[in-house]
Amino acid sequence: MSVTVLLASSNQGKLAEFLAMSDFVILPRSPIRLALLGNFADGPAFEESAPTFAENAAGKAMHYSRFTEDAVLADDSGLVVPALGGAPGVRSARYAGPNATSEQRNAKLLYEMRDLAAENRRAYFVCVLAIAIKGAATAIISARADGEILSGPRGNAGFGYDPIFYLRELDKTFAELTGDEKNALSHRGKAFRRLLSVITGL
Repeated sequence: MSVTVLLASSNQGKLAEFLAMSDFVILPRSPIRLALLGNFADGPAFEESAPTFAENAAGKAMHYSRFTEDAVLADDSGLVVPALGGAPGVRSARYAGPNATSEQRNAKLLYEMRDLAAENRRAYFVCVLAIAIKGAATAIISARADGEILSGPRGNAGFGYDPIFYLRELDKTFAELTGDEKNALSHRGKAFRRLLSVITGL
């Protein structure tokens, strides 16, 4: 029997990203079917204002799962710099203001870190994925990717903080990785592969 999991989003690009990370092709006979939540933008929105990634992901999944019989998948993710007290953290997307561009967020972060020595430029990305059914959370999975923040951007791929997030073992930023490399190493890719191992048990 197949399990339908609806992504709490109306973004086809985000769905495509999750399908690519899953490392398998969805077929009619597959036990897992991943799709977008229908009429996502028409219902009451969920405000992601909790202080932790897990609370935001779980709250979002529980909120939207009340409007469908299927399981709902939601995520929250961001960049953490310990030397900045955990910033940008859960405010990663709003770090330079609600309407700021990725370039503006990166510029603010680089400015805040301008005087930090190399050993204090450690950072990590966090992703928390949550599954909920009929208003109740049934699975919460987290993963992280460790690296450091460069003094300037490198690479043209990816998005967000990718151009300044550096993996020393590869001598590349996230923005210099191929799609397959990023899916294998990223916080979101790791979390999603972990989640796939428990979805069929829902």
